[in-house]
Amino acid sequence: MGALGPPVTAALHIEGLKKSFGGLPATNDVSLQVMPGERRLIIGPNGAGKTTLFNLITGDLKRDAGTIRMFGEEVQRLSPHQRAHRGLART
Repeated sequence: MGALGPPVTAALHIEGLKKSFGGLPATNDVSLQVMPGERRLIIGPNGAGKTTLFNLITGDLKRDAGTIRMFGEEVQRLSPHQRAHRGLART
């Protein structure tokens, strides 16, 4: 039996992410994990919160609650520019 390798840290780990506008939730307790080399697809109808989710991840919007980690480092206090410098940006 082969030995297990070292644990792999998620490239992106989001837990309990929330954002509301005027009391209406745009994202409500979003959690997801993307491992190195993986891809994820976010789909949904208009108004489902897809753009809000990306804006929260990139730092263009401030979250109401939740954590965002990139390779284990919490990034929610980083500016959008600092996040982009680490490879976390939208085009």
